[in-house]
Amino acid sequence: MTDTYTTDIRVRYSETDQMGIVYHANYLAWFEVGRTEWLRESGYTYRALEGEGLIMPVTEVGCKYHQSAHYDDLIRVTTWIESYNRVRMRFGYEVRREDGTLLVTGFTEHVFLNESGHVVRLHKTHPELYEEIASKARDRA
Repeated sequence: MTDTYTTDIRVRYSETDQMGIVYHANYLAWFEVGRTEWLRESGYTYRALEGEGLIMPVTEVGCKYHQSAHYDDLIRVTTWIESYNRVRMRFGYEVRREDGTLLVTGFTEHVFLNESGHVVRLHKTHPELYEEIASKARDRA
């Protein structure tokens, strides 16, 4: 299994403005698609983790816009673990057009919480997931 995962998305008309350019906030939704598919490729789903009482809310987000995406572009969202510790994790993202043009770089940071909203130490509550994250972060380093 690789340390990055790439998801292809076709830009829909509803994601653009009147000029056919992607509205800036849609990149954050695409980050979520990339993150969800990265987890799935790693053998986990948000649904299953939430079923086990683990939630991962976003605590910080950043985005740098390099070029615009347009209606009907095929874009590729690449996702990886940028950093992690026992209570939080940061995903990194690149969004590129299918021709390789860099459109956006960014990150989301998440904290691990239980259903009551209390911080949990992932290595204690979900050691397999913690090891998977650690392994992928080491592979990328």
